[in-house]
Amino acid sequence: MPRPTRTQQRGDLVLALVLFLGGLLSAVLSAVSGIYGDEQGSLAVALGYVAVLAVPLAFRRRWPSATAVIVSVAYFLAVTFRIPELYAGNIAMFIALYTVGAWEQNRRRATIVRVAIIVGMFAWLFVVMFQDATQPVDAAVEGAFSRAGAFSPFVAYQLLMIGVNALFFGGAYYFGDRSHQQMRERAALEERTAELEAEREVTAAQAVALDRVRIARELHDVVAHHVSLMGVQAGVARSLLDRDPDAAREVLSGIEGSARTSLHELRQLLETLRAPGADVGPDTAPTTHGLTSIRGLCEEATAAGVATTFAVIGEPPLDPAPLVQVNLYRIAQEALTNVRRHAGPGATADVRLRFDADAVELEVSNTGRGGSSTPGLGQLGMRERAAISGGTIEMGPRARGGYLVRARVPAARAEATRV
Repeated sequence: MPRPTRTQQRGDLVLALVLFLGGLLSAVLSAVSGIYGDEQGSLAVALGYVAVLAVPLAFRRRWPSATAVIVSVAYFLAVTFRIPELYAGNIAMFIALYTVGAWEQNRRRATIVRVAIIVGMFAWLFVVMFQDATQPVDAAVEGAFSRAGAFSPFVAYQLLMIGVNALFFGGAYYFGDRSHQQMRERAALEERTAELEAEREVTAAQAVALDRVRIARELHDVVAHHVSLMGVQAGVARSLLDRDPDAAREVLSGIEGSARTSLHELRQLLETLRAPGADVGPDTAPTTHGLTSIRGLCEEATAAGVATTFAVIGEPPLDPAPLVQVNLYRIAQEALTNVRRHAGPGATADVRLRFDADAVELEVSNTGRGGSSTPGLGQLGMRERAAISGGTIEMGPRARGGYLVRARVPAARAEATRV
């Protein structure tokens, strides 16, 4: 159960002030009109009574039970001793009983306090009714109800009083409990929402951590390949240095190229890890897969029930760098996975690997319903792979139906990743 906020406490102060001002007006008008006749109490006492009603309401959410008891006792004394004020007291009674039901933390106490007040008020009402019923009828008194007949005006008036009081106290009891239940449900919902948000953040952090582990592993494989190659080449160059200086010079040039490639890929890895919120940092995997493995992906997709065609357009002047090949392979893999997940039954897919003078392009299209409406980690991973390869990617529904994923890596960037 939540505690009252500062805004709610300020609202209680405003409520108490409004009730106090309204009660003052009601007391003055009631005293002037003489609602109790000759037995009416003084106006000064009425003003003090209004203050006793209003002040506890300023703290009603902090001490609801105490507020209800004070207001009820004050109301009982005011009516008993004919203090000229009725309406502010009735409003304060309803608010106090409602507040016990809505804000009392101890539910057992809330029930006991409200039941005790309601039973006490009805007992008092029946005592007054009994006294009125046993008093001799004075026909000369203006406004006296006739008691003639089985269902006399006097009986009707008493039943009306019972019904009005039952609705008054029953309404305060019911709406207080209902408000308490709604606040509990709201608090439980907010708590659950906070838990889900925390779980989502933890899950996202874990996903990012796993992605970075795979980044490090894959780039380690690429760099380790070049480093080991450099070691072999250095040994060859050392053995040729005296016998064939020209051949040694060519081997040393190869070592230089491998070193540049390794340094470039290490630089990309460091940039990714330094910017955890950036759009680089792909979901990478071992570098044993390349462009030649995409045909196997298409065969696997066809075997899984999605008829998939594969075509290679153009001839590459040079094989793209291993990092670019791995990223294009994984983009194709994720795109075909999305086809199986989202395209629906009967969908077909078409994979095209296109080489031209200025770029390497991978295109995966399907004839189904399209991709997922909400971007997930898979789409984010494809964007990151394209970015770290120095290329671009476009994903979206096709005008003629289906979905298209097209990744394009400029030839200059593909070769820059190599040398």
